[in-house]
Amino acid sequence: MKNLLRDLYADVCDLFKVPATPFLGAALLALAVIILMMGGTHWGVFGGLRYLGDAINRGFGLERYLGFIEPLSPMMRQPFLISDGMIILGAMASSLISGHFRLLRPPPAEYWTGAWGGILMGLGASLAGGCTVGGFFIPLTFFSPSGWVMLLGLMLGSALGVRLLLWAMDVFPWGKAPPSPGVTQRWHSWAGWSMISVIMIWGIFLYRNGDTFGTLGLTVMTALFLGIILQRTRLCFSKAIREPFMTGDGQHAKAIMLLIALVTPAAAMLLNKGFLAPYGSIPPSFWLGSLTGGVLFGVGMVFAGGCATSTLWRLGEGNLKMVSTLFFFCWSGSVSSALLAKSGWTERSYDLDFLNAIPAVTKLGFQAWLPDLTWGWGTSLLITYGILLLWYALIRYNERTERFTVF
Repeated sequence: MKNLLRDLYADVCDLFKVPATPFLGAALLALAVIILMMGGTHWGVFGGLRYLGDAINRGFGLERYLGFIEPLSPMMRQPFLISDGMIILGAMASSLISGHFRLLRPPPAEYWTGAWGGILMGLGASLAGGCTVGGFFIPLTFFSPSGWVMLLGLMLGSALGVRLLLWAMDVFPWGKAPPSPGVTQRWHSWAGWSMISVIMIWGIFLYRNGDTFGTLGLTVMTALFLGIILQRTRLCFSKAIREPFMTGDGQHAKAIMLLIALVTPAAAMLLNKGFLAPYGSIPPSFWLGSLTGGVLFGVGMVFAGGCATSTLWRLGEGNLKMVSTLFFFCWSGSVSSALLAKSGWTERSYDLDFLNAIPAVTKLGFQAWLPDLTWGWGTSLLITYGILLLWYALIRYNERTERFTVF
């Protein structure tokens, strides 16, 4: 019996060592996102990072200058913050079990590029109403064209960012990566499984006390799963947008298309049945905020080496550059959001003559929802899958011709 349990443990650990493709990651990620939607919530990243930035700015004593009037709400009322933490821990547990956890120290210059990229991503996410998740992916699954506009901005920003990065690498000294500290391997798998066990027990406790904690238990367990998926499959929104311009590789782009294609019909059904309120999750940024935010975020994620989600799971693997990226992303997101609110750019109003004042309107745009702006669900689905097909054709053309590729 003892040998059987030892063999079972070894085989389960081997599951974390088998190579997994981004397409498998897209399918599993779609499952996780749909589970969250069925629970009446959705995936988000930037909201939690902005909360951390608010805490940082309060620590610096900047609350008076940024217009922070209300005190910080308790962390247990911040599901996106807890989700972000669970993604980091899920990625860490997965990398520990697979034996891939390493404290990676980049060349000194990359801490600066990480900081610069984080600042631009924070500003871009504030303008667009979210990062590649909250400003691009979630709006698309909720049938908002603001997601497609942000994708256009991300592409333009990535193309510009790649050229700026190449110029910076030629002009400035980059230095060599210092040796990374060695880490013993003996306790890795046990530490990873212990982390997963503790988080799952906590998630089940929160879920069973749903009257008190709402959907937080579901968020904890699903975000842990997300961290494991992202680390194992290396699925990355930034690679989906950046790599076609850098190397011509469209694998991650096609995986993200698959993810959107899988989530879209389930989201349409849940929205149509009233399980989800679309205007509660769509940023009022169509089209100016989505486009400008996407451009700035696209440039930033090239310098940072990843978007918001990949910053989290790569940090969980031990990549120390992501510490710089994450800190400045949080700080910039807080400052930018506060200054935009203080200047009135994100102040919401409701126009009685426009769709019965249902969508919120700001100086950066409005909440655009295709079923209300077009002829219903059939047209909305046709537009969504039509643009996906166009994106796929563009990626396949670039793979054959390398027409838009720098290298």
